[in-house]
Amino acid sequence: MASKIAVVTGANKGLGFGIVRELCKRNVEVVYLTSRDIQRGKDAVTSLEKEGYKPKFHQLDVTDEDSVKTFADFVKANHDGLDILINNAGLLDANYYKVSYEDAKKVIDVNVYGKILMQKYFFPLLRDNGRVINISSDWGHIKNIQNNDWVERLTKKDIKLEDVYAFIDWFLNSIKNNTLKKEDFFENTVLAYRVSKVAVFALTRVQQNEVNRGISINSVNPGIVKTSMTHGTGDFTVSEASVTPVFIALDIDQSVKGKFIWYDKTEVDWADHSLNVIVPFDKFEQGLAEVTKS
Repeated sequence: MASKIAVVTGANKGLGFGIVRELCKRNVEVVYLTSRDIQRGKDAVTSLEKEGYKPKFHQLDVTDEDSVKTFADFVKANHDGLDILINNAGLLDANYYKVSYEDAKKVIDVNVYGKILMQKYFFPLLRDNGRVINISSDWGHIKNIQNNDWVERLTKKDIKLEDVYAFIDWFLNSIKNNTLKKEDFFENTVLAYRVSKVAVFALTRVQQNEVNRGISINSVNPGIVKTSMTHGTGDFTVSEASVTPVFIALDIDQSVKGKFIWYDKTEVDWADHSLNVIVPFDKFEQGLAEVTKS
């Protein structure tokens, strides 16, 4: 039986680092910890080696096509396939309260287009019944969008990649042209992150619709995790939050496909706009205030 091969993007710290540790802990034979910065990635591997784990490192910038292709070529040359791809690399808005075109584009480049680049080069390497997990957020539930036209278009069963692109273009052009409407969103905070994560699940559905060979593609909301990205505020430690993504990678039935899985391993209907599943931003703010005090 061939060794299981797993790749985790954005894994030199935070949730990605925790997922690599959990995969190693669960005895996945080959786990690639990847990061844009080579030294930080190597330092992360060294840290895990001190804990008795043996992940491998490879440089990967999900926004750089040459970097993605180079790593894909490496995996192809050194292994006979890929079993698990966990798309974790992500960015949060630099300014939580005011969105700029430059920052929004940067967030979307990593959070959405990075996953599309990974699809281009890594999906062909996936073995039959391989698994892809796209890390999302409750801020990626469709409820975050209040524009009825986009809700209808994004939740249709036969959604295409062009719909995802059009949604992103609408958002970026609205910022650029100063035509963004507050009423189009559930809350007007971390807007680029919300839009990007809504797009991530829409993309998950597109990918699942188009993929074959028994491959399963799901998205997971790990909850608000205490990492540098959240400035240490959150409901879960990195170790706690890593369990569910790895559960989806290793334990969940292969028939579970194109689903939105919550941190407690339950399935949430992403397309149900009536659900009240979004953590209010003021709860996140309260957590930030408490962390700052301490």
